[in-house]
Amino acid sequence: MPAQHSTMAPEKWAAFPLDRQILMIGNEMNRAASLFGPQDRERLGNCYERVLNLVDLTVEVNDRPGLRREMLRWRDLVAQLYVASEAREDDHRAAFRCLLLLTPSSAKQIPHLAALRAATDPAAARAGEPRANR
Repeated sequence: MPAQHSTMAPEKWAAFPLDRQILMIGNEMNRAASLFGPQDRERLGNCYERVLNLVDLTVEVNDRPGLRREMLRWRDLVAQLYVASEAREDDHRAAFRCLLLLTPSSAKQIPHLAALRAATDPAAARAGEPRANR
């Protein structure tokens, strides 16, 4: 089933504030975050395609040169993830974090993602423990 915004018109995308655009791109990145098994390669690629499409829309509808430059630089990161021969979860997380740092509202989501990772990854949870408890 295609994502609801996969065929969104630029006019409709432009009606969303930038914070929401970034969070919607982040939503696709969040979907992709659980698709790093060998059996998930096609679904991961589909997520990255949707991310790239949404970034293209964001660049198209925003006329701020600095934002466009940063979005295109970030798009290059995702394009590298998309064409990589091996899916790398750490690279995905780093790119996702960079995206969320683009606006103050989206940056507020970063601690929630770290908490989610700690809840599902015992090694990440241990990394947050004080050294004396390890």
